[in-house]
Amino acid sequence: MSADAPFRPFETHLDQDRTTDLLRAALAGAEDGELFLERRRSEVLVFDDGRVKTASYDAAEGFGLRAVKGEVAGYAHATEISESAIKRASETARLAIGDGGGVMAAPPRGTNTALYTDDDPIAGAAFPVKVETLREIDAFARDLDPRVVQVSATIAASLQEVAILRPEGGLVTDVRPMTRVNVSVIVEENGRRESGTAGGGGRVSLDGLLDPQDWQAKAREALRIALVNLSAEPAPAGVMDIVLGPGWPGILLHEAIGHGLEGDFNRKGSSAFAGLMGQQIAAKGVTVLDDGTIPDRRGSITVDDEGTPSGKNVLIEDGKLVGFMQDRQNARLMGVEPTGNGRRESYAHIPMPRMTNTYMLGDDADPGDIVADLKDGIWAVGFGGGQVDITNGKFVFSCTEAYRVKDGKVGAPVKGATLIGDGATALKQIRALGNDMALDPGMGNCGKQGQWVPVGVGQPTVMIGGLTVGGAAA
Repeated sequence: MSADAPFRPFETHLDQDRTTDLLRAALAGAEDGELFLERRRSEVLVFDDGRVKTASYDAAEGFGLRAVKGEVAGYAHATEISESAIKRASETARLAIGDGGGVMAAPPRGTNTALYTDDDPIAGAAFPVKVETLREIDAFARDLDPRVVQVSATIAASLQEVAILRPEGGLVTDVRPMTRVNVSVIVEENGRRESGTAGGGGRVSLDGLLDPQDWQAKAREALRIALVNLSAEPAPAGVMDIVLGPGWPGILLHEAIGHGLEGDFNRKGSSAFAGLMGQQIAAKGVTVLDDGTIPDRRGSITVDDEGTPSGKNVLIEDGKLVGFMQDRQNARLMGVEPTGNGRRESYAHIPMPRMTNTYMLGDDADPGDIVADLKDGIWAVGFGGGQVDITNGKFVFSCTEAYRVKDGKVGAPVKGATLIGDGATALKQIRALGNDMALDPGMGNCGKQGQWVPVGVGQPTVMIGGLTVGGAAA
């Protein structure tokens, strides 16, 4: 089968009726299960230090067969899509069913929603065009400021095609494009070097991202961040109020709160929010959603990796815990409906409850007024990596762009600031929400139990009282 031809495994590799019979036999006595087939192709070009550093193309295909009974799931996968391979996988997956006796859960409802294009983003632009665009990004960024000493630019595109076969014969397919352009610069002045990065994309074609107007804005933003950090002073340390900027700083919400609202952690009682359904867990006015239905967004999915249509799910409403993110297995065990959050990294991975686009709604406060109300603290508008303990919600996040604020006046940028706290406490200490809710530019990845999936985050300008800032001693 040509790489350009659509992925139709029941035309090229398998007979659908015979495969359905095999799957039905494999899942006899199970409570749930499916055959997940996938083809994925990806291309990454990296231009670094004036030359093409990486030009990689990867293609993979395979299947995963899952059998579920109670809390146990058997899973087997292979790179060979054939009847014989599926038979072998069935024998392994069936071990989870034991003596059987289960009643098969009802299949997911269907959907005709299309949230993104099904065009191949890799083929959307010729290879020489991509290379030339990277050269132009490099030249443009260097010309912006004489202090620029190094530029790195990345163009990435991938296409994931999935087919999910159910034992009752239902077949769900989805074609998922993904693109991203990133620009990083390093500036130097008086022997001091600092870096800045900007980028983004989504489930869109490359056309818009290769438009000079788009990548030039990314290059300017990367330079702006690098120059801010060039003049940054050591961050203070201590407990102080924090204002988080809109958009990407929602990554703190995603990590510190989002994972704790996934169904499996709550069913097992390991989440800091377990047993708190219906209770006030955040300040009044705080509403948090996970929404996989936003067109073209990086974290969006037409259907999840079990075939359930994605949803716009309210998790926290006016401060009260009202919902968790669920896959089919945890939803069944908790006596609730699946929410379209059953996701997996690839055919080689079992699905589990995962976030899509997780964001906090805004209110009516002016962002400038929120910063002006900050008496002594940090205004953090850019974030790097972070770590979170799901069991207690404790987090540590590093800021990539932050400013010292005293008596409402924004002072010097600070370097090396880390925010330390726990999600449950931070939610209750939210004091103001801006009217500028924004989603991130499309660059998030989320890890859980060794699996990575693309996600989106978002929030308005938010003031949180009493977070610990780690930095240099004041």
